[in-house]
Amino acid sequence: MIANIHEEHARLLRRLGSLTKAFAARADGYDRTASFPKEDFDDLFAAGLHAPTAPREYGGLGLGPLQGNTYVLWRMTRLLATADLSLARCWEGHANSMVLLDAMASSGQKERWFRGVVERGETWVAWSGEPKPGKGETRRIGTHVRREGDDWIVDGTKIFATSANGANWAILLVDSAGPGGARHSESPETVFMLACDLSDPSISVDGSWWDPIGMRATVSHLVRFHQTRIPDANRIGEPGAYMREGWQTAFIPHYAASFLGAAEAAYREALQYIAQQDKSSDPYVQQRVGAMSVAVETADLWLQHVADLWDRGPRAEAQLAGSRARHVVEHLALQTVEHCIRACGARCLIRPSPVERILRDLSFYVRHDNDDHILATIGRARLGKAHDLSFYKP
Repeated sequence: MIANIHEEHARLLRRLGSLTKAFAARADGYDRTASFPKEDFDDLFAAGLHAPTAPREYGGLGLGPLQGNTYVLWRMTRLLATADLSLARCWEGHANSMVLLDAMASSGQKERWFRGVVERGETWVAWSGEPKPGKGETRRIGTHVRREGDDWIVDGTKIFATSANGANWAILLVDSAGPGGARHSESPETVFMLACDLSDPSISVDGSWWDPIGMRATVSHLVRFHQTRIPDANRIGEPGAYMREGWQTAFIPHYAASFLGAAEAAYREALQYIAQQDKSSDPYVQQRVGAMSVAVETADLWLQHVADLWDRGPRAEAQLAGSRARHVVEHLALQTVEHCIRACGARCLIRPSPVERILRDLSFYVRHDNDDHILATIGRARLGKAHDLSFYKP
């Protein structure tokens, strides 16, 4: 199945493609300083590309798993990832947040929040991260939330908070039963979502712990909420809806689109280097190029397949296929980068070669979920056993 992209969407992709050279040129600076790619988001807004998954009736582009044309959205993400995988991750969070607003926000909420995105370039993100403390850890991790009149009071911390000092709004996935967010909730029906204005002075960002090997420009800092008051009017949907309806499964293949973009960037760098060094007659280099070509095309076909399922409507099939694609594309992308390095040698791992950053970013980002758990979940589904396609819990 080869995607049939309408001319309107082809123009959109060309418009985005024209920006990626500037994005790639800035990527090294954002990586070295661990800074949010604000200029890139400003350019996306100026080009009319900032609201990809907002419905057309609210001024958006009308893409994604609720609006149809899911593959076009993932192609956009892939393009961004060829320039900068950290940028693509921040974009994913923004685009996926608008999917959640489209799915569960009221008409009044949509009118208010989509207007901010379309007219003022506001950036959104969704945060759940509240890892459980390890044995012997006494440091408080996670949020507590309580109702007080017409407001919710949020107190505590979230970590891995992507776009922490770059986003304007965050969808907070919180659990009224206690810390844990969505991933570690003991009772999915107590998990709900609050839209939080990040300009609130009761919120502070702590970037001191964020010194990772890769994905540095996602600025996925620790965020503290100091008795932050959020009106109930900012509650999105009903408690338990995120978990019951499996919305995490709509975003899992979106990660794979970013993986593929990073792999494609490495493939392009390899082809350019091989041509410059006149290594195309080396039979081992030829094999590496062949393997990269097959890997990139195979990954793209997987994404087309899953996007088609989301657009046509067999949701259960799309959810399982998304996990399969996520697993397959992770390995194809990592293999592609390895082939690039083998074909080009150690020189490609020395700055200013972007392959050095691609290797670090991709190696870090694929740890977003544990691939062992993903594959075991796919096996459990095949065997007819209970399984969790959102967070891959045993």
